[in-house]
Amino acid sequence: MEKINKKDYKKQQPEINQEKSEKSEQEYKNIDENVRTSYITKGGSKASKYLELVVGEKRIWALLKYEFITGIFSNWPGALGIFLRGIFYRFLFKKVGKGVIFGQNITIRHPNKIIIGDNVVIDENCMLDAKGSENKGIEISRNCYIGRNSILSCKNGDIFLDENVNIGFNCEIQSSSYVDVGKNTLIAAYVYVIAGDHIHDIIDQPISLLKGISKGIIIGKNCWLGAKSIIFDSVSIGNDVIVGAYAVVNSDVPAYSVAAGIPARIIKNRLQKEKEE
Repeated sequence: MEKINKKDYKKQQPEINQEKSEKSEQEYKNIDENVRTSYITKGGSKASKYLELVVGEKRIWALLKYEFITGIFSNWPGALGIFLRGIFYRFLFKKVGKGVIFGQNITIRHPNKIIIGDNVVIDENCMLDAKGSENKGIEISRNCYIGRNSILSCKNGDIFLDENVNIGFNCEIQSSSYVDVGKNTLIAAYVYVIAGDHIHDIIDQPISLLKGISKGIIIGKNCWLGAKSIIFDSVSIGNDVIVGAYAVVNSDVPAYSVAAGIPARIIKNRLQKEKEE
């Protein structure tokens, strides 16, 4: 797996501080809605479905390694458990840096497409799901923190967390194309970042069968997303932005802005405040 290149992502999006241009439907990535369910509903043995859904490889050796390491060490309590996971979990992932701490009961899917940098902390009951047939997966840069019960979930998309990103508990980042979170960004508890959408203007078909689409999400560096805020697909958030608690962000937010409300609106410019002072 090649290292996720966030510069390639940004080429696909308009500049954050420029006026948003008209975007045709062709710019969207079409989502295979069967990425998740086809592993279960299609034919084949239970073992082959498990290999594709969870392990991400069809080799028996990969299955045995995954089952042995997660089965023995996943729920081992206390400091000894952290120590043992730090030793053995590095054999599961594409790459693991130094000083990484893995909490108890972490759900891991397609670990061969997950890169973890130095001094990362992944708390208890988190999920790292790099599932997909064409994606590169998940990259967590050094000094990041993933809070308890939080989910990083790929649906044939990619997730990139730059250095020092701090994610609170019970958050979800879901990617059907890409999600790029800039360095030093703080994501408070219960925040949802969802890079994916559905066509919904057809009423004579089941909603679950309608085409999915995704443009991706870019969140700049040094941002703060308040508790229970929601970031929708195709949004670009500039550097040094504050998003208020419970805000629903469905359009671009320029750098140094404070955005709040449902839907989110710009209520303040942080640079203007500095000039006044």
